[in-house]
Amino acid sequence: MASLEWKLLRSEYIYKDNWLTARKDACLTPGGKIVDPYYVLEYPNWVNGLAIAEDGQVIMVRQYRHGFGQTILELPGGAMDPTDASPEIAMRRELLEETGYAFETVIALGDICPNPASSNNLTFMFLATGGKKVQEQQLDQNEEIEIVHVSMEELKEMVRGNKIRQSLHVTCILYALMRLGEGRI
Repeated sequence: MASLEWKLLRSEYIYKDNWLTARKDACLTPGGKIVDPYYVLEYPNWVNGLAIAEDGQVIMVRQYRHGFGQTILELPGGAMDPTDASPEIAMRRELLEETGYAFETVIALGDICPNPASSNNLTFMFLATGGKKVQEQQLDQNEEIEIVHVSMEELKEMVRGNKIRQSLHVTCILYALMRLGEGRI
């Protein structure tokens, strides 16, 4: 099988910030075509997880998403910090910060590419079970998050009804439901 990978000829950073880095690449395709410019967005890796409290309720977060211009219901999660030793540690940190819950078990469900055509990062997905409220939320300066508890059936109904708009979170929910043996929604 022939390689389909492009050869990087040069790369130039256009913008660098904590939350977004943009670069302009020049590439050579296996067929000999020069692709210039090709823009790539660099983001930190992300984590998200289906969080289930010890009473069986799913813990979700409701927050305003400015890029979309709406308040939406999502799974807990966020960007990995450079100090996070692993995706699981990042997930546990995000769960505690956003919900105030600590979880007995955090199971890795895999990783996915948010947008491999133009972004370089991964999203690591988890299933967290046995959640107990141990503290109040410890939100970042720009976060305003409302905790919402739903039953597993309500969660499935939201997926069926296209009520969860964050595609990375829908993917995690589906993987988690399969892991729980509840793959039929």
